[in-house]
Amino acid sequence: MLSGEYKHNLDPKNRIFIPAKHREELGESFVVAKSIREKCLRVYSTEEWKEYIKPITNLDGKDRDRIIRALSRNAAQVTPDSQGRIVLTPDLIGYAEITKNAVVVGCGNYAEIWSDENYAAMVEDEDLGSMKDLLESFGL
Repeated sequence: MLSGEYKHNLDPKNRIFIPAKHREELGESFVVAKSIREKCLRVYSTEEWKEYIKPITNLDGKDRDRIIRALSRNAAQVTPDSQGRIVLTPDLIGYAEITKNAVVVGCGNYAEIWSDENYAAMVEDEDLGSMKDLLESFGL
C-alpha cells in the first residue's frame, strides 16, 4: 500500500526521486499519467494501470478508443535509475505545473506527483474535517 508524503525537487534533467517504499510497491517499471480530476500526475504499477483502464476496454468502439487514446498518449512507462529517479516528459511536467519543488504522495494503490504550490492549495481546501459527512457515510 502506497502512503506518505515526500517532498523532492525536479532536477535540470526532468528527473524526480521516487521514495524507496513506493518503488518497492510499484515494481521495476511503472506508469506515470495525467490525473483526469486534478492538476497532478498519477503513478501506477503496471498491474494497477491495467486494472484502471480495464473498465474502459469494455466500452463500445469509438468511445473506448477516444478514452484510451486520451489516457495513454501522454502516459509514460518509466524505470527508476540506480538512484531511484524517474524522468518525466515535458508534457507531464507542464500538465502538473511542476517548476522545481514537487510532492510525491501515496494514495493506496497509486501515488500522485504534485507541484509544491498546487499540493499546498489542495491540502488547504481539503482536510478530513471537511469530509466528515462523507467519511461517516462509510462508517469511518
